[in-house]
Amino acid sequence: MINRSLIRALITMAALAAIGACLAGCNADGISLANNAKANQPVPPKLVAKMQAKDMDPQSPILIRLFKEEAELEVWKQDRSGKFALLKTYPICRWSGDLGPKVREGDRQAPEGFYEITPAQMNPQSAYYLSFNTGYPNAYDRALGHTGSELMVHGDCSSRGCYAMTDEQIAEIYALGRDAFFGGQKAFQFDAFPFRMTPANMARHRNNPNMSFWRMLKVGYDDFEVTRQEPKVDFCEKHYVFDAARPPGATHDPVFQASAKCPAYVVPEEIAEPVRAKEQRDDAEYARLVAKDVPVARLDTGIDGGMNKIFAAHVPGASTGLSDGGQGQDLTMARYSKLPGTIPGDVNPPRAPGADEPAVAVAAAPEAPLSATAPAIRVASAPASGSSGGFFSGLARKVGLSSAAADTTATTPPPHTPAVATAKPKLAEARHHNAHAEARARKVTAVRTAEAKQPAPKPSIAESQPATDSSAASKDALIAGSQPIVSASSFASRFSAMK
Repeated sequence: MINRSLIRALITMAALAAIGACLAGCNADGISLANNAKANQPVPPKLVAKMQAKDMDPQSPILIRLFKEEAELEVWKQDRSGKFALLKTYPICRWSGDLGPKVREGDRQAPEGFYEITPAQMNPQSAYYLSFNTGYPNAYDRALGHTGSELMVHGDCSSRGCYAMTDEQIAEIYALGRDAFFGGQKAFQFDAFPFRMTPANMARHRNNPNMSFWRMLKVGYDDFEVTRQEPKVDFCEKHYVFDAARPPGATHDPVFQASAKCPAYVVPEEIAEPVRAKEQRDDAEYARLVAKDVPVARLDTGIDGGMNKIFAAHVPGASTGLSDGGQGQDLTMARYSKLPGTIPGDVNPPRAPGADEPAVAVAAAPEAPLSATAPAIRVASAPASGSSGGFFSGLARKVGLSSAAADTTATTPPPHTPAVATAKPKLAEARHHNAHAEARARKVTAVRTAEAKQPAPKPSIAESQPATDSSAASKDALIAGSQPIVSASSFASRFSAMK
């Protein structure tokens, strides 16, 4: 049998051959990517050494989890045992909106839920250094009539419905995703949560109108917590379903449609049992906290989004907003922390209500019952792809990494909603972010000019600092209730190219 190392070598050779073919064919996107120093930065040696220490292959699959209230983004990577382990936690420089899901175009909300990132959603031509499309709206969002487009994770520390990192951070995250695709992963999961879904946090937010939606997400959260496997995600009856499998005696796998009646399915007991046990423990702790009448998080604070304290501490007059305790958070110690990247001079941080004075960033160089109650359900998520197309997705198709049935979330609107064309990724992003004001217009122009001249990439960042607990506020949108879910991750179909 051919070993996995040889398979990866063959895949890499095929990728290089595809690059050569694209260049030979005068593909403008291919030429642009081949000369794009930002998109081709290697994973920093320090992070490679960390992978080796955790018994991870540099090209093994990844999974990303994100938490608004903590303002943290986690990159998990599959180790040689087949389970995911935490590789690195990145503090988020800026996110916008409130706690709760995105509902409509222009509401400034950053999405929450489970999404799939394909090679086509990776944007090396971003006007915000580098980016990837979150895949919002997914099938669940569309079933509820939610609208929105071009919701990104990108650099530049500026957000209007997106998750913004520093340029140095997004370069590192982008490189991890790129290498996972070249290793055979067809799509990586992006799981966005309002906060870490602990009993304490659920109790603090028990009066939030989004609680039924969050309880539904918590089933998938718990699934990953106990299995360390990527949850299999499906949708039916306008609910999330996790780890659905064929019932005994069935002749075919269940077929899910987000707005249709749920088909017959079962959740494998090896997943269902540990998830039930965790839910029971969490329910007991939640009930204990509620009985103690622990304080609830304040609603309607009037604060737009959040910023990790490590960044807020370096912007005069800034607040962490809805992250890490908001305006009451003590930022004294964070002022002495290493900055994980460069804060732009025109950053617009969250502010305490009434604080209208413009902030100027300090220039800093980067230094090297909680359980759901409905019947259990689960789903095989269709990949939520953007429509950037171009070289990266073409390359993915050439080497067999692109998904055969991509879900065109950003470009195929639901019935009765206006179509949103996705032209070139950087143009779409520029349109999406044109409300960042005149002060940003000059910067975007400068970035595009600089990209055309292919400037040297920024240096990789040092290991990020951990963030602490946080407080929150929430949104007025009430979302459909919850359905139990548990996941039997099937890596066989996802990584068939490696076999």
